[in-house]
Amino acid sequence: MERLFYSIKEAFRLIITLDSEMLGIVSLSLGVSIAAICFASLAGIVLAYALAFRKVPLKAFVVSTMNTFMGLPPVVVGLVLYLLLSRSGPMGFMKLLYTPYAMVIAQVLLALPIITAMSHASLVAVRPAIKYAAKGLGASDAQASIAVVRYARYGIISSVMAGLGRVMAEVGAVLIVGGNIAGYTRVMTTTIALEYDKGNFELAIALGIILLLIALILNSALYMYQRKVYR
Repeated sequence: MERLFYSIKEAFRLIITLDSEMLGIVSLSLGVSIAAICFASLAGIVLAYALAFRKVPLKAFVVSTMNTFMGLPPVVVGLVLYLLLSRSGPMGFMKLLYTPYAMVIAQVLLALPIITAMSHASLVAVRPAIKYAAKGLGASDAQASIAVVRYARYGIISSVMAGLGRVMAEVGAVLIVGGNIAGYTRVMTTTIALEYDKGNFELAIALGIILLLIALILNSALYMYQRKVYR
């Protein structure tokens, strides 16, 4: 029990004093995750829009694939990327393995199905009357589709938040393709796992608290936005 209290006290000390090692890990985590979620959101929302409003070949197969990959095991993504990016792999010449770029790619692959599937579900769930009403007022097909997107914006934002939560909490894929190199590819989740194995709980607890704070801030912002939209 004494060790627990000591570890918690030291964890808060690291946070309050803004420990340089901790800040470096947090900044890399945020940088990788934000970059990944931006790429995944752009591709996912565009794909969801195309699946909802355009004639896409094998549409049912694509939608089913996105829904299936929402539960894709991170270690599988990491393994496949490792085989592709390793020296003997087809993309080995790019020398991306064990770099933050490989971690971004891994997180994009994890977030993309979530954002696409949830955004598509939000778009198709909007009542057809919304689109018909817009067209009845003289809107073009594109304008009517945009009206549906605006009506479904809360669901789309929720999908982005869900994707961000997935990548922020990711361990397996980024550990495989990033290598958990100190000062270069070590992020919050992989550091927590490493420090736990070493028995250094102070930094692990501090990073865990920061992860929880980030999740709280994101969910609070989404809740406030939801209240504003439906007030």
